[in-house]
Amino acid sequence: MDNRIGPDGEALPDTVVISEWESPCGKMIIGSIGEYICLCDWVESKRRDFNDRRIMGRLGVRYSGGMTRTIRRAIDELEEYFAGERKSFDVPLLMVGTDLQKQIWSALCEIPYGETRTYKEISEAVGHSGRGRGCAGQVASNPISILVPCHRVIGSNGSLTGYAGGLDAKQYLLDLEARYR
Repeated sequence: MDNRIGPDGEALPDTVVISEWESPCGKMIIGSIGEYICLCDWVESKRRDFNDRRIMGRLGVRYSGGMTRTIRRAIDELEEYFAGERKSFDVPLLMVGTDLQKQIWSALCEIPYGETRTYKEISEAVGHSGRGRGCAGQVASNPISILVPCHRVIGSNGSLTGYAGGLDAKQYLLDLEARYR
C-alpha cells in the first residue's frame, strides 16, 4: 500500500470523493483526495473496477459520493478544454500506481496538445526502448483520462488503438485538439 502522503508531504484523508460528470463524448467519474484528482475515468470503462481497486488498495481509502472544490475545478477545466479554451490542465493530480506506471503517465503529460506519440516513443522517453507493447498496458491502466492525455498515444502505423472511453471518444478528443490547435 502507498502511504496516504501527498506529493508535498501532507497527510491525505481516508476517503476519495467521487462524482459523475457527462462529457461531450461520454460519462466520466471524477475522484479527489484532498486537493488532488486521482481519478477521471470513463464510467463504462472495462478497467474501472481494476482502477478503483488499485486506488483504494494502494491508498487504503474508501469512495464516497459528493462534490469537492477540486472536482469542481477539474470539471471547469474539462469544460474549458471541450470548448477549445484550454490546452493544458492546472488541477493537481495524484497518480496512484507503480513507479513505472507513474513514469509513463508523466511522459503522457509531456505530449503537446494536438500532437500524438506512439507507444514506442513513450517507451523510449522513459528509458524502456523496444518495449512498446509493455508500455501499451501501462498507458491503458491510466486512471486519469484526458487530464493525463493517453488519448494522444497511437499505434506505430498511425492507427487508433484501444482507449478506455472507446475509439469514438479517442477520435473525438484528437479531432477536438486538431480543430483548436
